[in-house]
Amino acid sequence: MVPRQHNEQVTVDGQDHDVRLGVWVSNQKMRRDRLSEEQLGQLAGLGIDWA
Repeated sequence: MVPRQHNEQVTVDGQDHDVRLGVWVSNQKMRRDRLSEEQLGQLAGLGIDWA
C-alpha cells in the first residue's frame, strides 16, 4: 500500500527528481479496467496484487 501523498526521489542522469508515486499508483488502480493485459501483467510481475 502506497499512501496517495507519497513522493519518491529518484536520480536520473545525475539529476534528482520527485516522483508522485502515490498519485501514480492510485491512478493506475482507478483506471485498471482500461489497462491492457500486457500492462496488467507487468504490474502483477512487480507484485501489485490488484493487477
